[in-house]
Amino acid sequence: MYFFRKKDPNRPDSFNLRVMHAINATAIILFLLAILYKIISLFFFA
Repeated sequence: MYFFRKKDPNRPDSFNLRVMHAINATAIILFLLAILYKIISLFFFA
């Protein structure tokens, strides 16, 4: 399966790939924070 492969040492380290992963992680964190805010505002401020 793709997720359980070892890292290929011959594969070049791509800056674009690292930037893409950083942007994706930021987007996921912001999404989770927004959902948490909506849940909190629904229960405590409504």
